Amino acid sequence: MKKRKIICIIMGGGRGSRLSPLTRDRCKPAVPLAGKYRLVDIPISNCLNSGYNQIYVLSQFNTASLHRHIQESYKFDPYAGGFVDILSAEQTNKGDTWYQGTADAVRQNMHHFQGHSEGDLYVILSGDQLYRMDLADVVREHDASGAEVTITAKPLGLDEAEGLGLMRVNEDLEVTEFVEKPTDPEVIKGLAVGQNVLNKMKDPGGRGYCLASMGIYVFNANTLIEALKTDTTDFGKEIIPGLLGKSKMCSYVFDDYWEDIGTVKAFFESNIRLTDPVPPFNFFDEEARIFTHARFLPASKINSCIIDRAILADGCIVTDAKIKHSTLGVRSVVREKSELENVVMMGADNFETMEDIEDNLQQNRPNFGVGQHCVIKNAILDKNVRIGNNVVLDPTGLPDNFGPDVDIAIRDGVLVVCKETIVPDGFVLKA
Repeated sequence: MKKRKIICIIMGGGRGSRLSPLTRDRCKPAVPLAGKYRLVDIPISNCLNSGYNQIYVLSQFNTASLHRHIQESYKFDPYAGGFVDILSAEQTNKGDTWYQGTADAVRQNMHHFQGHSEGDLYVILSGDQLYRMDLADVVREHDASGAEVTITAKPLGLDEAEGLGLMRVNEDLEVTEFVEKPTDPEVIKGLAVGQNVLNKMKDPGGRGYCLASMGIYVFNANTLIEALKTDTTDFGKEIIPGLLGKSKMCSYVFDDYWEDIGTVKAFFESNIRLTDPVPPFNFFDEEARIFTHARFLPASKINSCIIDRAILADGCIVTDAKIKHSTLGVRSVVREKSELENVVMMGADNFETMEDIEDNLQQNRPNFGVGQHCVIKNAILDKNVRIGNNVVLDPTGLPDNFGPDVDIAIRDGVLVVCKETIVPDGFVLKA
């Protein structure tokens, strides 16, 4: 009997405008996370930890760094049949357009997947979420329910659900209704879940909940193929609602930490929360590790510092500085008498040599990292930034989209210093 295929497809997203300017030079899945990872490592690791190693990542904008990261990070035994492949939009005899949406991206690549046999499954995942999920358990429930499509759903309080795609389910968790991003509190209240959903939750307490789609789906192969024969372009807005009443759709209730990192604010807050004594997401889980590129860097070096709730990745050098509630990415350098508070620093792609430092001096250019006597708060410092001495960066009290140039901007109340930006000595940005 032929072994069933379970093919995982990770949606890399479009231009990533909500995460701009972090996506100015890279696609969303390639954005650094938690000091040493990339966003794409989360769904890939969930797949691998669930026993699924046939993985495709669909993307079309600024994919160079994503290609490099995946090629360096995910190498498989050739006899195991595993792979992580990136499929970008391409010109063919059938068409030459960009991906028009999530469903269109899958449609354009169906000839690559070869998962068309009876019993084969497609697992569709997002590339910009932070969560840990046993996808094998989702598949088990999918099979047990006899569903043709399973939609993972997050129980949210009735006061948290505005602006999200919500669903109604019956006693068997079969989806009977979708409501796209309701804003009327009475409509949301009418979608409150019953005891069958509450029984799936760890500690529901006495409050009311509704079910929000997480944008993670399990499709029977034949069901997906038929659904994509239309000209619809998006799963959440068109494919899934269009199958209501035609195909059996069930929900999988996921009652654990989940964060959609689609905006600068969400990205910033998710990283900062990781510095809590007991963070909502656990990168220290030995049973379900998050995989990434093995860089073989030296341990971080900390000299005469005051550090309170921080994450320091490999290869950092921090000297006589104060670091509070911040994450420092690989090869981050913070120099004497500088203070970082609520900062996501992504680090650098390489260490500078003595020759580099001498050249910087001749060019009157700061070295990689943060210089001396700087104060930086509520900020994201992208890769390879050069911040001089006596610099002050604090967006508090300043309006969104304020900025002296395109390389330094404020988004969602967070100051963003773009990749490879040079901030000269004495530069001050504060209210």
